[in-house]
Amino acid sequence: MTVRCRGIRGATTCEANTREAILEATRELLEMIIEANRMQPEDIASAIFSTTPDLDAEYPAVAARALGWINTALLCGHEMKVPGGLPHCIRVLIHWNTTRSAEEVVHIYIRGATNLRPDRTAALAAFRAINGEG
Repeated sequence: MTVRCRGIRGATTCEANTREAILEATRELLEMIIEANRMQPEDIASAIFSTTPDLDAEYPAVAARALGWINTALLCGHEMKVPGGLPHCIRVLIHWNTTRSAEEVVHIYIRGATNLRPDRTAALAAFRAINGEG
């Protein structure tokens, strides 16, 4: 089997610009991505996190480190400030070494970020149904 580097996208929102809110929202998002794709930390090459400019109380990458991503290259930055853009949003792009095809990768958009990629809502619904989350 050939191993390729695949990109996994995800996004979420958090309720406040606090360290706790940012870490909790990021952790929830990452745990769902990990579970949906059955990922192992050693297969993650890197991850790029971004937040909207209204979130600056903590780096989202701190949540990844707490999940064991110790030897993974992580980077945080701010999204562009676009008029009408979704506030309090955390996004991630994970580079993952896997034998899976691009079609098999599950991208996760949760909380207030579900409207960013309505085409991905079906994948999340299927993931939740498989895991008995209704």
